[in-house]
Amino acid sequence: MSETVIRAVRGDITEITDVDAIVNAANESLLGGGGVDGAIHRAAGPKLLEECRTLHGCPTGEAKITGAYGLPCKYVIHTPGPVWRGGSHRERELLASCYGSCLKLAVENGVRRIAFPSISTGVYHFPVEEAAGIAVAVVRRFVSEHPGKLELAEWVLFDDRTWQIYRKAIDKRTGKSGEE
Repeated sequence: MSETVIRAVRGDITEITDVDAIVNAANESLLGGGGVDGAIHRAAGPKLLEECRTLHGCPTGEAKITGAYGLPCKYVIHTPGPVWRGGSHRERELLASCYGSCLKLAVENGVRRIAFPSISTGVYHFPVEEAAGIAVAVVRRFVSEHPGKLELAEWVLFDDRTWQIYRKAIDKRTGKSGEE
């Protein structure tokens, strides 16, 4: 079985066509918001909101899955990330849990190719360098513990600075180029 490809790409997560599922950096209501969350809801269309209403929210650090509707993938995995409050309120543990919960849900639903945004680093103000290190570590650990379950785990990043940070985190953690 081939090794899971782990990479960072620049782009718009709502337009990614090489994955089975995208991850939505949601809020706990799952009813849409700003940033990536708002963009995903707009691109998916009103049926996504209808389905999210039936889920009755989601606690920070956990994940729930829906159809993707107008998006070019099969599923959206929603995970509310932690708001950065200085680092002493379990933020790191909760962010790691977001990634782990998404990966577990993905594998349970037959997802082989998944795309993440940079969870919690926008309006939730989690420091990007630290978030990238946590994210890459969780994904690497998951794929080593579940060999052959995922073909691709990628971060789709809108701005150059965040993309560079994730590339460096991938390079550091894997010894391979995170560039794509």
